[in-house]
Amino acid sequence: MSNGGRFGGRVAVVTGAASGLGRATAQLIAEEGGSVAAVDISEEGARRTVDEITAAGGRAVPLRADVSDPESVATAMKEVVAQLGPPGTVCNVAGIGKFAHTVDASFDDWQRILAVNLTGTFLMCQAALPHLLENGGNIVNVASTAGIMGQPYSAAYCASKGGVVQLTKALAVEYLERGVRVNAVAPGGVDTPMLGSFEIPEGASRRLMATLTTPMGFVKPEQVAKVIAFLASDDGDYMTGAIVSVDGGLTI
Repeated sequence: MSNGGRFGGRVAVVTGAASGLGRATAQLIAEEGGSVAAVDISEEGARRTVDEITAAGGRAVPLRADVSDPESVATAMKEVVAQLGPPGTVCNVAGIGKFAHTVDASFDDWQRILAVNLTGTFLMCQAALPHLLENGGNIVNVASTAGIMGQPYSAAYCASKGGVVQLTKALAVEYLERGVRVNAVAPGGVDTPMLGSFEIPEGASRRLMATLTTPMGFVKPEQVAKVIAFLASDDGDYMTGAIVSVDGGLTI
């Protein structure tokens, strides 16, 4: 791996880095010269990602954090600074979800989905912003097509990702004059282990479920990671407040 790529000399924090899109994002940024803090609630999974990065010649450290817990996030950010230096890029990829008939959805599931997807994104942004304001940098959040269109059996997930969309826009406006860019990607279905949690509920309408797919099929995590890296690098230096769809035409 080269230190002279788009992220050479830059520290990047990537949440959800143990697998799927977070892992692909961490690997790509490291491949392009970034020093990566691979953050995940699964310390073992984050370590596997880091081992793969370092084996390829990159620089990365694993950090365990529950993004929905303010103290855990604050501790993780302190460790990022101590081990790698102040972050210049934060990629909020950690997320969870499931399908459920709204009348059957548990309060615990509602709370946990919003806590990880929306509150977790907010807490990571809040913890990183002092460093980004002092040294310059940007944030890329992972929203979803579920944040910009209706999706059946997904009340909590849609609410959480719609919140991520508006959080992204709010922060982009707030820091427009202070040199911190904030953007988001909105993937369709990503071919990752997380898909396994989206089991189709009993009695679900086939017609409604068909609205979630396109002829292009599920997007690969590496394809979304390329868009995240574009937004996070100087290639995207005139973009802020953008919600970039990576969905195979689902939201045309």
